[in-house]
Amino acid sequence: MGSSSCLDGGQLHVLAVDDNVIERKFIEALLKNSSYKVTTAENGRSALEYLGLLGETKPSPMRTNDAKVNLIITDYSMPGMTGYELMKKVKESSNFKEIPFVIMSSENIPTRIEKCLEDGAQEFMLKPLQQSDVKKLKYHMQKIDSHLHGRLCLGL
Repeated sequence: MGSSSCLDGGQLHVLAVDDNVIERKFIEALLKNSSYKVTTAENGRSALEYLGLLGETKPSPMRTNDAKVNLIITDYSMPGMTGYELMKKVKESSNFKEIPFVIMSSENIPTRIEKCLEDGAQEFMLKPLQQSDVKKLKYHMQKIDSHLHGRLCLGL
């Protein structure tokens, strides 16, 4: 394995969260087509569990695997916990508060979009996502590179 700031040969790792299996597979395919490493979760709780942010779970797989999440992309409308609520919970954690969040929705509701962006989302994307939308994600990961002291491996 290379330097500790790189993962899997420099691939950026995206956690994609969507309760709709078809949407989740579609987003995963778009991300993999752009050479991202992708982990998927079916809801906010599963995403929090993967990140090790649920009190009753074992230590974070992010520490036991070499995988570091560089960006989280989540659907807004999910049962149990919205993408907005997921973002707020993740941003409360000192370990993950700098991770960029992108929220997606098929509903174009300006007040919802504004609230998400004001409260920490780097981008709000309307579904269905396009390959051109996925290309914008790297920009958000590059923007935070300096804040994370080289934690990201951008392959530049």
